[in-house]
Amino acid sequence: MSTNPRQAFENHERLKAELRIRGTSLAQIGRDLGISGTSMSLVGLGKHRSKRVERAIAEALGTTPEKLYPERYREGGA
Repeated sequence: MSTNPRQAFENHERLKAELRIRGTSLAQIGRDLGISGTSMSLVGLGKHRSKRVERAIAEALGTTPEKLYPERYREGGA
């Protein structure tokens, strides 16, 4: 992944803000999925991948994982 740590942090903060605007949070999505808040943050920061978590976050934001995380979903799959 080519995203630098500062950019990953800024993207993560933007993601959390968008979720708050929509009345939810990474922690709430994690509780709904039975996943710890730490695991949710690691996925949000791009340190870990989970298609299940990425899909749940994208659904909460009314988008797709491919649009939310374009660097993780390259042409032809990944």
